[in-house]
Amino acid sequence: MSPRRARRLDPFERPDGRGAARPVTSVPGVDRVESAPDGDWVVRNVAGAALGKSYRCPGCEQEIRQGLPHVVSWPAWPGGEEERRHWHTACWRNRANRGPGRSRY
Repeated sequence: MSPRRARRLDPFERPDGRGAARPVTSVPGVDRVESAPDGDWVVRNVAGAALGKSYRCPGCEQEIRQGLPHVVSWPAWPGGEEERRHWHTACWRNRANRGPGRSRY
């Protein structure tokens, strides 16, 4: 019989306590504030699991299909929630590269 192979521990499972807290990265449904040349924005990743409503991306003017993961953003000022917009994730990342004549959101 061959000896049992030890399972390699994940860096967050080490007994010496190093890396005990797993870093929180982009968790769907959790808001974060992003600073950009066009101001501060509250951003939320959406899994796109909700059915029944489709949105139009202000970045590319195309429809965001139901079930497609995307980004929801709004200005980080009081009352900015009323300006909430749904973006394709790639369009949100590239919004600063849009040409002149395109609206901010």
